[in-house]
Amino acid sequence: MSILKLLKEDLQAAKSQDPAATNLFEVAMVYSGVHAIWSHRLAHAMWQRPHLKGLARVFSQASKALTGIEIHPGATIGRRLFIDHGTGIVIGETAEIGDDVLMYQGVTLGGRALSKTKRHPTIGNHVMLGAGSKILGPITVGDDSAVGANAVVVRDVPPRSVAIGIPATSRRKNPDAAADPRIDFIDPALLI
Repeated sequence: MSILKLLKEDLQAAKSQDPAATNLFEVAMVYSGVHAIWSHRLAHAMWQRPHLKGLARVFSQASKALTGIEIHPGATIGRRLFIDHGTGIVIGETAEIGDDVLMYQGVTLGGRALSKTKRHPTIGNHVMLGAGSKILGPITVGDDSAVGANAVVVRDVPPRSVAIGIPATSRRKNPDAAADPRIDFIDPALLI
């Protein structure tokens, strides 16, 4: 996939998931979540080249200073991630994020170990991460799942599930519910 197509998908994801967005130009100019994702895509490409890792870290820190969103350049981000009101988001080095993920402000994809291993979460496709949620350690949040606002997730979340509470507990979604949590949980306060 060309980089231009990927960047356009990022714009379209933001516009389609934010009712306040009026056009793609506006999204490109003022959406800090989009700016953070674009910066990460460049920093991640640099991170893949050993001689550019230091520069990638400097670039990611500059992006953090401008957007309030910290994404380690080693993190892997899929297509069409939308970060809504991204202030305070932290995404660790070994985090992996699937396609079509919706992430609200204050989300942490953090580690629980100091070893040089996989220590950050893996987020599946079509996942909604509620405001202030903390997903910690090398766990997996399955496809088509949602994590409620302020939940602290330290265990795997099965596909098509909802995780809420501190520590979070998971329950299967109603089988009759829409498959995409970005649609069926459009109000993240429903998950508190």
